[in-house]
Amino acid sequence: MLERTRTGVRELPSNAGWLVSRMLKPAEAVGSAAGSAAASARDRGRQVGAAVVDASPLGGDSVEMRVDRAQDAAERAREAEDRALHAARESKALADHARQVSERGRARLTEVERETSRQIKRRVAEAQKRADELVRRERQAAEADAEEQRHDVQAEVDDGLEEAQEEAEASRQEAAELVEDAIEAQAEARRLADEAVAAAREAADKAHLEAQQLAGEAERQASDAEARVKATEELREDLLAAAKHRARELNRDTNGGLTSYTKPELVELAANIGIADRTNMTKSELVQAITKASRGAGSR
Repeated sequence: MLERTRTGVRELPSNAGWLVSRMLKPAEAVGSAAGSAAASARDRGRQVGAAVVDASPLGGDSVEMRVDRAQDAAERAREAEDRALHAARESKALADHARQVSERGRARLTEVERETSRQIKRRVAEAQKRADELVRRERQAAEADAEEQRHDVQAEVDDGLEEAQEEAEASRQEAAELVEDAIEAQAEARRLADEAVAAAREAADKAHLEAQQLAGEAERQASDAEARVKATEELREDLLAAAKHRARELNRDTNGGLTSYTKPELVELAANIGIADRTNMTKSELVQAITKASRGAGSR
């Protein structure tokens, strides 16, 4: 009997350890298992006590005392088991509460993450919208400034071009007037030279006629007439050389040279130089003929 009592007492710590190992299981399972273990321990204690009483002789004080101590120990073990069960239930409740708090925390953290993600996306979209609007306004301002600068530069270019054109037109008109004056002067000189030649020839003819009548006087007058003809021819050559020189100067003009003059003006200039068949030439042929004749005069 004593051995059975000791066996029941030795098994109590293992029952308590079994309860502690199931602290984290569902509360219903822990309570059911703990109740079964407690009932088993109480039944075994009663069986041990009954066996001790039945087997003990009357008056066996030491055995009864031992049985009482064993029963007290078993009762204390049951109380400790009940406390362990209560503590296990409290621990399970706290664990369930902690799990619920953890689940609520995770759910809240998930919701916060979703909300912060939405806030980030919204703020990024708003910032992108503001940035796009700022870029659009800056582009419009830059384009307006560029257009204003182009307008100012275009106005300056137009003013400078107009002024240059006016100056070029004034220079061309002045050159045309000078050429016209030169042509008129050359024409007048040629006319006077022709008149002088005609008069000289007329005088020579008259002198020759008179020479036949008055040999000595005619011979002297003829000599004088020839001298005047020679002088007139030299004057005509000088006028011709001057006309060719003028043609060369006009051909070197930076405003277009001879090509800037009309065909009638070129015909008149060709007449002054003494170019034949000038009226039947084209403008380009007149320019070439005048150029060639003026060069020939320069090289002579």
